Amino acid sequence: MRDNMGDHSHGGPNDTGTVAKAGPGPLDTFQDPGLPPHRKRLADTDPRAEKRAERQVAWLFVISIIGTLSFFIAYFVIGRTDSISALRTQNMLLGLGTAFAMLGIGVGIVHWAKTLMPDHEVSESRHEIRTEADRQDAAKIIGDVIEETGIKRRPLIRNTIIGAIALAPIPAIFMFRDLDRTGATAGQIVDRLRYTMWDKGVKLVRDPSGTPIKASDVQIGSTFHVIPEGLSETEHPLNEKAKAVVLLMRLDPGKMNISPGREDWHYNGIVAYSKICTHVGCPVALYEQQTHHLLCPCHQSTFDLTQECKVIFGPAGHALPQLPITVDSEGFLVAQSDFTEPVGPSYWERG
Repeated sequence: MRDNMGDHSHGGPNDTGTVAKAGPGPLDTFQDPGLPPHRKRLADTDPRAEKRAERQVAWLFVISIIGTLSFFIAYFVIGRTDSISALRTQNMLLGLGTAFAMLGIGVGIVHWAKTLMPDHEVSESRHEIRTEADRQDAAKIIGDVIEETGIKRRPLIRNTIIGAIALAPIPAIFMFRDLDRTGATAGQIVDRLRYTMWDKGVKLVRDPSGTPIKASDVQIGSTFHVIPEGLSETEHPLNEKAKAVVLLMRLDPGKMNISPGREDWHYNGIVAYSKICTHVGCPVALYEQQTHHLLCPCHQSTFDLTQECKVIFGPAGHALPQLPITVDSEGFLVAQSDFTEPVGPSYWERG
């Protein structure tokens, strides 16, 4: 019996018409179906609905203005005391004010586009790019767009959106400017970032108890969260702590890879490094005793303690700054100096 499994002369896809093939003549072209019929909205046919939509859009822009003004009231009036309740109220109003300021503008523009701006579809033929004629056409298109928005003939919407957009960026300006209220110059601000409370002879004390640390208290594998002595007596202890906090650990000196010039920065394997991650400033607080790795919990930057906290993984830009330490006559750990480089993330004048 003849095997016809490989024979496609009868019933194959090329003979049954299931596969379309181009004929010898020109290919047929598809007809342009045209645009779908335009469905008018209620505001297109009812003048009262149009005015109502216009008032709704204006009210949304007014809500944005009220949100911005609420931000100003919370920022400049509330929270001028040290009361926790006042600060909570201020933070709540700052958040709500910013939210309504942005939400009013966004929802107002969307509602304006959906109810009042022309929504008919248009079709334009593609043509070759020309010079002067194209510029004139572009200018005409821009003019048509402005005309279609109806902003010229809708003064209520125009005035409220101008007010909302003009006020919305001002809170951000005040917030950035208020990062420093002392009137310091840019150089003075950079110095504040560069220098900390650490200095020659300043004791290393436990955070938060303030107990001084003896070298004999630090065992291999142990970790201490450390601040400079006298931190609580400063005018702005939290600001100073944000720059000066360090991690204190002890390693086997034989496992340490020490750079030239840093030979005396440690004491019998006891080392101190800035706790502030060099990526975005999160506190580095996880120490793997077996691998001698320090980890930042925010973005998983990893620093190798045996290589002077060199970055071995993650987005951090450079190693953690090391604090040179020694011991005093009583055996307490003290700093030899301040950090020799700025702590924390990179900034515009670092280095």
